[in-house]
Amino acid sequence: MKHIIVYGSRYGSTRRYAEMLSRQTGIPAVSYEDAPKLSDMKTIIYMGGLYAGGVLGLAKTLKSFSLQEGQKLLLVTVGLADPDEPENQHNIRASLEKQLSAELLDRAKLFHLRGGIDYQKLSFAHRTMMKLLYQSLQRTPFEKQTEENKALIETYGRQVDFTDLSTLEPIVWEIQRETI
Repeated sequence: MKHIIVYGSRYGSTRRYAEMLSRQTGIPAVSYEDAPKLSDMKTIIYMGGLYAGGVLGLAKTLKSFSLQEGQKLLLVTVGLADPDEPENQHNIRASLEKQLSAELLDRAKLFHLRGGIDYQKLSFAHRTMMKLLYQSLQRTPFEKQTEENKALIETYGRQVDFTDLSTLEPIVWEIQRETI
């Protein structure tokens, strides 16, 4: 059996993480659009960008998939929000629960990384969504805003990159532990 990194990336942060993880582990990385049959894989690392609709490509990639004895699934989300904040962890988990079966989610090892945003590169739909969110947050009293909301207001319209390739270390360790 083989190992594979499958990623869903729209603007590049997740792809950069996947490519670096591939270099560090020697495991090939492919876009979810080009993913091979996963039932033949021993270790599946799915890395997906977080968007309002969930994790990019996750539902499509793991549709009708169930882990067999001896298979391992690592799920890695990449988003703008700080994954160390409990509220963000809850929101990420809720998003994953909408896209995966409870059994698959329970058996997966989860990791959350930070990405970035460049408003100049956003699609019209994403720019519009971010503008509406920004306007909504501006109307919220300051004392009721979360740290994440304050950061979004502060960085709105700018290029922000929280990508930190060193945060791959626990994932590399887990892969090495799982593949030995």
